[in-house]
Amino acid sequence: MVPTVVDKPAVHARSAEEPRGACKVCAIEPDGHADWDAYVEAHPGGTLFHMSSWMEAVQATFGHQTLYLCASRRARCCGVLPLCCVRSRLGGTMLVSVPYAVYGGPLVDDAEAAQTLLDAAREWMARLGADWLDLRTVSAIHADLPVDTRYVTFRRELPQRPGDVLGWLPRKARAAARNARDKHRLTAEFDDSHLHEVWHLYCRSMRRLASLNYPYRFFKELIERTPGRHLVSLIHHEGAPVAGLVTFLHRGTALPYFVGADDRRSVPGLHNFIYLTAMERAVEFGCCVFDFGRSRHDNTGCVDFKRFQGFEPTVMEYQRLAAPGRPAPDLTPTNPRFRLARRIWPRLPLTLTRPLGAWVSRHVPG
Repeated sequence: MVPTVVDKPAVHARSAEEPRGACKVCAIEPDGHADWDAYVEAHPGGTLFHMSSWMEAVQATFGHQTLYLCASRRARCCGVLPLCCVRSRLGGTMLVSVPYAVYGGPLVDDAEAAQTLLDAAREWMARLGADWLDLRTVSAIHADLPVDTRYVTFRRELPQRPGDVLGWLPRKARAAARNARDKHRLTAEFDDSHLHEVWHLYCRSMRRLASLNYPYRFFKELIERTPGRHLVSLIHHEGAPVAGLVTFLHRGTALPYFVGADDRRSVPGLHNFIYLTAMERAVEFGCCVFDFGRSRHDNTGCVDFKRFQGFEPTVMEYQRLAAPGRPAPDLTPTNPRFRLARRIWPRLPLTLTRPLGAWVSRHVPG
């Protein structure tokens, strides 16, 4: 089954004949994660980031407290809300659904379940002393919460056959990818054994972009918890690794998530080739949709590249709730507070940025 982004993806259709009753919320323990995942898998708005595997990898890597809030009615699950408590030295205490992720927020059968889960989240904010609640919803679900539209996402249906992917790309993107393969002889190899090398390439790219890299353990935890549902690709040029990508596969959707390239080598069409090969392999695995993930709408370089591949942006509607008297912090790279650090970061050695980025990322939930 392929997840579809609809107007209100977090609300599941509910039979009019189904008996109603009081909606209650409880926190699910680890022995209930199988039932949690079954609900997420069945919900049209369910994503990889709502799954227990993502939350478990976050907890194991960063140590954040996790909460699996489940709304039920007449002993039947009618909604879920995954939350992580991030105690940040930069942004205070936050409840995030979900950190280091594109999508999140509640998945529910109806508005009553959504409201009950929000009320429970407010109670947990007070209990944990959280300064704000961050719901990474595709479409706003709570009318009384502010909406943050700084991000856009990109999705497009894939061809049915791997051999049709190249011709499916727009003309200029197709030419760049073809030249990278035929003229510059780039090759792609898919194997989990390349994960550490891909992480090193990713760290190089993040340093160049003056951004924080996540620790290698996060890569490893996610790969171990998604057997058969990921692709680790390494791109070679003239026998040397020049780029890598980690792509996750979930319910017929391919989501390229961690990408990196060696900034010491310039190969025309390299990034076009990275994604072409990921798309082709994703189709081989039965994927019908390619999800390029989110970008800030003011990040014109990233947005333009994705549009160059034939993808059009969809505005995301994240929602945030600040505790009384505590405005939500700005942890985005455009915050003037980080201007000096961003100027210095690309000049630092990787031996410093890799461990420092991994440590700071614990306080910046992506």
